[in-house]
Amino acid sequence: MALFHKVLRGTYILRKCSKPTSALHPFLGIRFADYSSSLQKPVASPGKASSQRKTEGGLQGHHQKEVALDITCPEEKPDVSFDKAIRDEAMDHFRRLKDEIVNHWKGPEGRPLQEALLEQAKVVWQFRGKEDLDKWRVTSDKTIGGRSEVFLKMGKNNQSALLYGTLSSEAPQDGESAHSGYCAMISRIPRGAFERKLSYDWSQFNTLYLRVRGDGRPWMVNIKEDTDFLQRTNQMYSYFMFTRGGPYWQEVKIPFSKFFFSNRGRIRDVQHELLLDKISSIGFTLADKVDGPFFLEIDFIGVFTDPAHTEEFAYENSPELNPRLFK
Repeated sequence: MALFHKVLRGTYILRKCSKPTSALHPFLGIRFADYSSSLQKPVASPGKASSQRKTEGGLQGHHQKEVALDITCPEEKPDVSFDKAIRDEAMDHFRRLKDEIVNHWKGPEGRPLQEALLEQAKVVWQFRGKEDLDKWRVTSDKTIGGRSEVFLKMGKNNQSALLYGTLSSEAPQDGESAHSGYCAMISRIPRGAFERKLSYDWSQFNTLYLRVRGDGRPWMVNIKEDTDFLQRTNQMYSYFMFTRGGPYWQEVKIPFSKFFFSNRGRIRDVQHELLLDKISSIGFTLADKVDGPFFLEIDFIGVFTDPAHTEEFAYENSPELNPRLFK
């Protein structure tokens, strides 16, 4: 769809406006002659004649400017080259595909394999400019008729992202929804050449690491796996993040083993471990049913390896709940 949209825009070739043709010159001369003849007087003294000539010259120059402003070149319709637009778009995607293949042969994300294996910490998202904000999107219950509002902008000195807005738990008057009141910030799914969906590989890390500053509200951190199955689009892994409030930053560390499995907002009895090599997006949701303004400031979001954390999965399973784990 993105390729088709860019094709419709096309490429435009600008042309210079042509100058007025010589066919207009006789008409302009007649017009100037009429102005000059109408300004002449039958009797004039030598002193008055010189001032009269100056007046005539000034008026003629004024009318010449008006005539020059009245003459405009006709607006020409720009040409659209669909073939060139398709060719440029295809070449751009092939260049991106070539870079991806070269980086894959070099190692993970184009780095040497030894360097990637020895990496203990990694910053995945940081906020230092508008291009970093473009990797995220915000949503609220306003999409279903609610009254909550949420906005995202750069913080002070362009060193953080500020998520702010107003939460309202008033249910929409549509006769169907009985509950409302949520705001969320979700990362966009990374795209490769030819709009292929990409994913993050965090298999060598075991802890999520954030540096945030909030107003004391509890947030839900949501992680989604990369999947092409339609019935799994509403499945995610979640855990709580409690902000302290106040002017000081706090560092939040959440082990991946603590994230619990949910579907359509409901915690499932059968729990599964999070597949860290197929991460598609991460998000933050506020739904504490406390109406009023809120804010959450984020410095960076990363992952790291905590050698003191040895837990693989924090939730119990049994043959009755999850028989496939006990085959």
